[in-house]
Formats: sequence, C-alpha cells, structure tokens
Amino acid sequence: MCGRYAIKTIPEVMQQAFGYEERPNFPPRYNIAPTQPVPVVTIDHGKRRFVLMRWGFIPGWVKDPKDFPLVINVRTETAREKPSFRNAFTRRRALMPADAFYEWHTEGRTKTPYMARRPDGGLFAFPALWETWTSPDGSEVDTVAMMTAPAVAPLSAIHHRTPVILDPANWDAWLDPATSPDEAAALLEPPVQTELELVAVSTAVNKVANDGPEIQAPVASPMAVVKPEPGRARAHSQSRAAGDGQGSLFD
Repeated sequence: MCGRYAIKTIPEVMQQAFGYEERPNFPPRYNIAPTQPVPVVTIDHGKRRFVLMRWGFIPGWVKDPKDFPLVINVRTETAREKPSFRNAFTRRRALMPADAFYEWHTEGRTKTPYMARRPDGGLFAFPALWETWTSPDGSEVDTVAMMTAPAVAPLSAIHHRTPVILDPANWDAWLDPATSPDEAAALLEPPVQTELELVAVSTAVNKVANDGPEIQAPVASPMAVVKPEPGRARAHSQSRAAGDGQGSLFD
C-alpha cells in the first residue's frame, strides 16, 4: 500500500510533462496524506485536464462516507470485478502525478520510512480510478485512489505491495475511455517500479504536519539506499503476497 507521497516538481514542468492546458499554482508538497486534495490528470473530450480530487475513493452508491472505509489504494488484481471499482475502471481512469512516495519497513517494533524515487528525481504517474460522489444535499466531491500491485525489487525489500508506476508510453491509452477494461489491465504490466531506488528518510515523515524538504533528507539505516538491480528493470513479479488490510473489503 501507499499512504504518503510527494510532488515537488514546479507547476510549469508538470504541465509540460502531462500536457494539460490548465496552469494551476500547486505548491510543493513533501508529505501528501489521505483525504487531502491531490492533483489528478483526467481526460475530457480528448484533452487532458488538471483537477484536484480528494485522495480517498467513494463509490457513487455510498450514502454516508463516515460508514465507508477509507480507500486510498485499489488492487490491480480485482479492480475490474469489484462492484466498487468496476465502473470507474471502465470509464474513469486517471493519472496521479508524483516524484516520490514513502513506504515503511517493519522489523520487530521498529518501522523505518523509505522514500521511493527515480534516480534522477523526475516525475512519474500512478494509474488511478476516480469517482464523483454526490451527497444527500446535492453537493459533489471528486474522489480518487491509486492502483497497487505485488511489490517487485527493489521495493519488495521493504513491503509486499506497492503503487503501480505507469509507463509514460501508456498514459494516453490508460486515460482513453475507449480502451477496454482488458486492454487497460494489460497496460499495468510490466511494472515500471523496478526502475526506482529506495532512500531511508527521517521518521519526521510519520507526522502529517511535517511537510518540508527536510523530511526527504537521507538518514543512516541498514539499507540506506537500495538501487535498482541492473537488468531487472520492468521485470514481472510472480508473487501473490497476502493483503495488507487497506480497503480490504473493497480492493
């Protein structure tokens, strides 16, 4: 699962990378947490759009979000069949821009946070699903969750699941509602996350209130920096690890 991530790339560079017309002034964020507004790239009449959505997917049939689990991750293995996500997987696919995310390695009672990033620090995108939830009073909230899959090296060293990183060559097809669910599912493989590196960071990232560049400063740890393995880029993992509990009723 992924419960925190970062976007510090300046808006002009992000706009150029994702090709939308809007010019949002989205400030650098180093510790984005669930339920907060997050940048999302969608498609509307063939054009990409930048929108802000609540990180936490709510299906349209939910009456009261307080009675619904917080779903920030959606499993690639079951998204096409689960009633909560089936329609969104068919018609409402999106991209969540990022340049880093965090995972915690648990050993005994110790949890060490690691930052996953491209070695060059560049942008990437999580494939995501979105839904507009309408409250009983008629107000609308756009909600989103990222796709996750069994972890592959180097991320499997710290956690058995990971957010999917979508190959930029597949961005257009993933966003296009004309792409069938079977075709969209095929775009999620092979996993690009094998190209990431892991860097141990401060436990300051544990607190949502800490949202500055200092939380990404490397710290000493048994694994300090885990580089991608040569020749393993985009390798496919055959492991089917047990679930992590996040949104387990619905993903």
